[in-house]
Amino acid sequence: MITVSNLTKTYGKNRGVNDISFTVPEGQIVGFLGPNGAGKTTTMNIITGYLSADKGNVEIAGVDMQKSPIEAKRHIGYLPEQPPLYHAMTVNEYLDFVYDLKAVVADDRKKHLSDICESLGLSDVRGRVIGHLSKGYKQRVGFAQALLGDPDVLILDEPTIGLDPRQIVEIRNVIKEMGKQRTIILSTHILPEVSAVCERVLVIADGVLVADDNPESLSSGLKGNRAQLARVAGQADDVSKVLKKVAGVSSVKNLGIIEPETTDFILENEQGVDIRKPLFSALATAGFPLLMLRPQNESLEDIFLQLTEKEDESDASDI
Repeated sequence: MITVSNLTKTYGKNRGVNDISFTVPEGQIVGFLGPNGAGKTTTMNIITGYLSADKGNVEIAGVDMQKSPIEAKRHIGYLPEQPPLYHAMTVNEYLDFVYDLKAVVADDRKKHLSDICESLGLSDVRGRVIGHLSKGYKQRVGFAQALLGDPDVLILDEPTIGLDPRQIVEIRNVIKEMGKQRTIILSTHILPEVSAVCERVLVIADGVLVADDNPESLSSGLKGNRAQLARVAGQADDVSKVLKKVAGVSSVKNLGIIEPETTDFILENEQGVDIRKPLFSALATAGFPLLMLRPQNESLEDIFLQLTEKEDESDASDI
């Protein structure tokens, strides 16, 4: 549905994005992550046709953005970080205005607007002035304008920023529902939001794409699945001595007592070594029951920091 090929954009001597390529199939929700100044907004502006690239091209639903921009944009709904609202208008007036501005073609204008408002929970506030609405409802109105014309693709830039926890959950649910019928690129700094909503994560750092995978694979695979969380019954110091002698265990970290008469440990194993069998055998021989053992995947925050720090270090080495 979205094909981005070798995008490059510079601002004077500063690099915006550098040779970025990726595809997003129909019906996928993709999280687009990166630190401030990484090139996220530049990339999204090029995808939506707001900016032109120095090199490379974008296709939306098979339509080349550069060759047929109007046709390509008909497939896109865009919600920028600050929704483009007119606060003096009512919701109805605003949606009618944007409907005409976008030159939407629909069999039944009234039904089209009603269906969008109903899907976003706006039906009861359509007669109210936008400036008098809560931030959560204003965000929903922003979603509504993006959905006018029933686009195949939604580009969402920080859609939950500034919202309270309840509003964040509401907007996340809206995104999930919209994702059942559309392809979505979601740019956000709220990493738990990516885990909760997205099927795939793209990470950009200093204009370069540094990761492209699903959240689970990124979480388990960045360090080769080398960490295990173990819960063992027994006195902590005695158990720790046994754990440190297990073949393949490179480090043991005591996390303390979570369950009475047990201790939790993080066990780091050597690359490519499966410690489960020798671990079980050693603890059984010593008389310490192993009550739990599971991979200790890194959080998305940890992965984000590692990936972006790697890119920063690479840039520093070039100086």
